[in-house]
Amino acid sequence: MHYIALLLACFCLSVGAQCPVWTPARASQELAALEKQLRDWDDAYYRKGVSVVADERYDDLEKTFHTWQRCFRPEVKLREPTLPEGGKRLHPVAHAGVRKLTDKQAVARWMENKSDLWVQPKVDGVAVTLHYQKGRLIRLISRGNGLRGEDWTAKAPLIAAIPQSVPLDAPSLVLQGELFLKLHDHQQSRQGGSNARAVVAGAMRRNDDLAILRQLGLFIWAWPDGPQSMKERNRRLRTAGFTLAAEWSQPVSSADEVERWRERWFHQKLPFATDGVVIHSAPVKGEHWMPGNGDWAVAWKYPPVKASTSVRSVAFSVGRTGKISAVLNLEPVQLDDKKVSRVNVGSLKRWQQQDILPGDRVTLSLAGQGIPRLDEVIWRVAERIPVPVPDVSAMNDQTCFYLTPGCREQFLARLTWLSSPPVLNMRGISRATWQRLTQAGLLEHLFSWLSLSPSALEKAAGISPHRARALYHQFSLSPQQPFKRWVKALGVPLPEEALNALSDEGWQRLLVRKEAGWQQLPGVGPRLAQKITAFLAAEQVRGLIDWLEKVPVPRLSDRRAGN
Repeated sequence: MHYIALLLACFCLSVGAQCPVWTPARASQELAALEKQLRDWDDAYYRKGVSVVADERYDDLEKTFHTWQRCFRPEVKLREPTLPEGGKRLHPVAHAGVRKLTDKQAVARWMENKSDLWVQPKVDGVAVTLHYQKGRLIRLISRGNGLRGEDWTAKAPLIAAIPQSVPLDAPSLVLQGELFLKLHDHQQSRQGGSNARAVVAGAMRRNDDLAILRQLGLFIWAWPDGPQSMKERNRRLRTAGFTLAAEWSQPVSSADEVERWRERWFHQKLPFATDGVVIHSAPVKGEHWMPGNGDWAVAWKYPPVKASTSVRSVAFSVGRTGKISAVLNLEPVQLDDKKVSRVNVGSLKRWQQQDILPGDRVTLSLAGQGIPRLDEVIWRVAERIPVPVPDVSAMNDQTCFYLTPGCREQFLARLTWLSSPPVLNMRGISRATWQRLTQAGLLEHLFSWLSLSPSALEKAAGISPHRARALYHQFSLSPQQPFKRWVKALGVPLPEEALNALSDEGWQRLLVRKEAGWQQLPGVGPRLAQKITAFLAAEQVRGLIDWLEKVPVPRLSDRRAGN
């Protein structure tokens, strides 16, 4: 089974990367398919100014492509978006970028032995270079690949946030910052990024979005050859008309302080979207800046509302009523404070409709009570290798009360259900316990455990004499549960409100009820009444009821109804 799961997964861990287990031909096919999609999105984004895919989805799939390149084409330079020909302009100072740190401990390590540290919100927009000569703006350039970007100078006069001239007495002044969409009372913790970055990029690349240009702000986060002191930099930027950096910069001396500002800005109402915080130290001179070498500033991003990962394999679980659910085994991914490696898709039919196979990429979020939830499939691998599907035709709510070939999963689901707190409330008894007992051959049917002795329980692997006595004690307490709970344990398909209204005190009274009698209970209509009657008339169910009435424990039929 483990070998089959590995084959279905199609993924394994490689050094520093999660490399698919593909033949060279398969790898070429998958790389070509994803590269074409990224190229199409680039064409729409960079040439037409249209964002046809969410930023997060594009970023994730670009990273996925880079991983595949490192796995299968390590000698080839990593793919970069193709900028429009003729629109490239060399930055006077390269964009160095910021390294992303994973947690508070990493932030604390980076801050060691550094002084004059400041934290700012990591504004989510489009990075640009502003180049002034003798106080006059001569160039506005998009970040591009860090060395060259698109020339957006013609759009600058339409953006009120960009001063066309500045009172700074430098022959040449280079600033780097973020063009962002002005928002009103934006709460990142509740609203996420709102795709603000794509709106800005689209407005800068099209000629029909003048109204959006008037809604753009500018946050200056780097002055490559400016004053070493952040305080002095912000003072002079404010004088030049760039006020936001001073307003949203805070001096810090510890990771605790950084964490407090990060939490505050995550929940506070802000005038822009953010995706974390940036911690600044004194930078080196701009002549040394190159993409990827800017260790004088680092980012600590917010936990994603959604996370993307790859499907390792598809597994199937059988419920106590015979319904089959699909479960995705995933490359582990951090989602808020949880590491998620599995997610339930739902019914077999829903999985088939979603068309999810090993190697596909999916996005997840947390539903109520922090339960991982599948949101969507963001990429399907080109080669669709089918996964064997269990036969569902022979399973229903009247099957697998006995441990027979093909019934193991549903039988275990029934046992796990009956020992749960809402039913017989057997403390310390889980699915793993029932697995040990079934593997030891101690359970013939759903209630065989009622007749097991401590010495018999000790025969199961992994069950010590002490554990055997504890199990026996829980089993011995179960007949003291109200009769209604035994009705639930058997699996009679009664809704909770009908069960609470049930006045019958023993199995025989249940068996003689007619369909009309069942319909007198709340929540039971004609179809459900027919289903209940058929359930109680089933041969295996009748056999278990007969056995329960003869088993040498306090008679269940003598227990009065109760909750």
